[in-house]
Amino acid sequence: MSYDVVLLVEQALTLDDATRVHSLHEGVEDPVYHVLLPLEDAAARIESAMGTLSAAEYLGSAMIMNEIDLDAVREEAKEEAEKSLAQTLKVLKASGAAAHGELVQDPVKALRAKVAAVDGREAIIMTRPHVVAEFFHVDWTHQARRHLDVPVLHLIEHETFDEQAGEGEGISGA
Repeated sequence: MSYDVVLLVEQALTLDDATRVHSLHEGVEDPVYHVLLPLEDAAARIESAMGTLSAAEYLGSAMIMNEIDLDAVREEAKEEAEKSLAQTLKVLKASGAAAHGELVQDPVKALRAKVAAVDGREAIIMTRPHVVAEFFHVDWTHQARRHLDVPVLHLIEHETFDEQAGEGEGISGA
């Protein structure tokens, strides 16, 4: 019987990330990682890009917005997500782990469903730091902890355990 871990990631993992995750399960017989990677919403992607414009630029870009092909943006976002998922699975397997993955729309809902479907023993959520969301407890990790009956670990992507613990630069900014 395998030890199933559901891994929700925000972006492609590096080999160091994958090795770090896999190291958490040394001594566990047959760990299997089920990777979930959210598919970015095309409209939100455009809105986010527009949010970086000044008011004058925004007024000038209103005409450009009418020319944006939302389907093309969706397809580009899907292709990028598929590449990120493939990269993540590749590095997990290179670290010696068994891994499967899928793109999802609603990250926390998909996490809950996958944990139930595979009888997951734990969930690991790997993201960039989201200070405001974490402060208000609306980030993926806090949401998952409210809805799952398995341990939920939050790790920062692309940071060593020491950096996450405040040693070195990491998110502590030291």
